[in-house]
Amino acid sequence: MPVQQLHVLFTNDLHSRFESMPRISSAFRMIRGRCGRDRVIAVDVGDHMDRMRPETEGTAGLSNIEVLNYMEYDVAVPGNNEGLTFERELLHRLYGKAAAFSTVCGNLQELKKGKPPSWLKPYTIVERNGVRTGLIGLTAAFNDFYHPLGWHALPPLEAAEQWVRELRPHVHVLIVLSHLGLPTDETMARTIEGIDCIIGAHTHHLLKEPLFVNGTMISAAGKYGAYFGEAVFEVDIDRGEVVRKDARCYESADFPEDDGLAALISRQAAAAKASLSESVAELDRDLSNSWSQESELGNLLASGLRRWTGSDIGIVNAGQLLAPLSKGAVTRETILDICPSPINPCLMLLPGDVLLRTLEEALLDEMIEKPIMGFGFRGKVLGTLCVDGLDIVYERSAPPYRKIRRVLVGGAPLRPERWYRVGTIDMFTFGVGYRGFLEGKQIRYYLPELLRDVLVKQLRDREQLKASSRKRWREN
Repeated sequence: MPVQQLHVLFTNDLHSRFESMPRISSAFRMIRGRCGRDRVIAVDVGDHMDRMRPETEGTAGLSNIEVLNYMEYDVAVPGNNEGLTFERELLHRLYGKAAAFSTVCGNLQELKKGKPPSWLKPYTIVERNGVRTGLIGLTAAFNDFYHPLGWHALPPLEAAEQWVRELRPHVHVLIVLSHLGLPTDETMARTIEGIDCIIGAHTHHLLKEPLFVNGTMISAAGKYGAYFGEAVFEVDIDRGEVVRKDARCYESADFPEDDGLAALISRQAAAAKASLSESVAELDRDLSNSWSQESELGNLLASGLRRWTGSDIGIVNAGQLLAPLSKGAVTRETILDICPSPINPCLMLLPGDVLLRTLEEALLDEMIEKPIMGFGFRGKVLGTLCVDGLDIVYERSAPPYRKIRRVLVGGAPLRPERWYRVGTIDMFTFGVGYRGFLEGKQIRYYLPELLRDVLVKQLRDREQLKASSRKRWREN
C-alpha cells in the first residue's frame, strides 16, 4: 500500500467566540473537499465553552455542542472551562446525549466511582483511508475545584505515559490532545516516547509553525478562533510509521462564513435570549457601580461573599462588576452582562498584616487601573477593593502604603498578628491582582456557584440592599 496522507484539523480555546465559528466551519468544508473526507479528522482541544457568552449561558452549553456537531468534529476534549463551570449532571447531558462526537480525557474520572462516566473515554481510535490514528485527551488537574464537583483529575503526565504505552502498538499515528499548556506539552514530549504529535491548548499559545521536541511535533492555534490549525501526516502503512509530518495555523478571517452555521448560531442566540429574559429580582432604586471607589453594587457583592462563606470579612475587586443596575426588573441577561466572569467564591484565612497591606494597595492607581486577563476574569481592569465587615479610615494625600489610619473588623481594631476568615474569590488564589491573597491558608472553594449566583441572592434581600449604601471606606 502506498504512503497515505492524513489531515487533522484542530481548534482550541475558542471560549464561545461564536462569531469565529462560521468561518472555521467554511474552512473545514473547503479542506475536506480538497483532501477528501476520508483523509480528514477534526478535533477540539477544550475551552470551546465560556459561560460569559449569552449563547452558552442561555442554552446551558447546548449551543456549543450543536456547533461542534454541525462542523462534524470527530473528537473533543473537555477543558477546564467545561469541567469546572458546568455541573457534572449537565456535562452528562451535553456530552453523553447531545454530542455526535467522541469525548476523550485520559486523566479525569468521577470522584466517588473512581472511573470515568460511560461517555468519557481515555482515548479513541479513528481510521481514515487505512490510517489508524489514536487520540488521547488530557486536561489540567485542578483538583481543588474538581473535587467539589464530584470529579478527580489524575496526574496528566502519568496518565499520558500509561495510555501511550497501551495505544502505541495499535495505531499508525498517535496524537495527544492536551489541555495542559505549552510548558507541560514540552515536558511530555521530552519524557514520553512514542507520541507523534501533541496538539495543545490552555495557555492560549499560537504556534504558526510547529515545534519539534525529541521527535514529537507540537502545535496549537492560539485563542478565540482567530486561527485554526492543520496537522498533516504522511504514513507508510506497510512499515507502520509516519514518514513525514508538519503543521500550520490559518487565520479564520481569510475564509468566508458558512451561512448554515451562522443561521444555526442565530437560532441558538434567540433561544438563549429568551431563556435569559427571566426576571431574578426587582429593584426599587438604582444601584451604583464604580471601579475606582466603593459602590453599592460592589458592597452588595462583598457582603454576599461574606455571608456565603460565613466569614469575618468579605472582599472582592470592583472590576468584577461592569455596570450599575437600574430600578425595575433585573433579568438573567442583565446579571450576565454586569457580572460575566465564571469565578467562584472561596474562603481563606489571612493574617491582619497582609490584609492591611492589601487594603493599602487598593488605594493605588496602578492597582485600580491594572488590566487583567485570564484566570476566569472577564472584565477590563482590576479595580479597587469592595469590602464588608470592615470599616476603614484613610488619608488620600498620604504616601503609598501609609494612607490607612484605622481599620476595624466587626467593630474591633484590626490586629496584625491575628488570622481572619475572609470570603473572597478564587481568582485571587492564583496570585492575580492583589498578591497578598497568595498568603491565604485553609482555602475552600465553593462550586458550582459563581459570583453572579451570589449577587442574585443579595439582590433579593431587602436588608442587604439597604445596607449596601453604608460606607465602608471613609476619607479622613
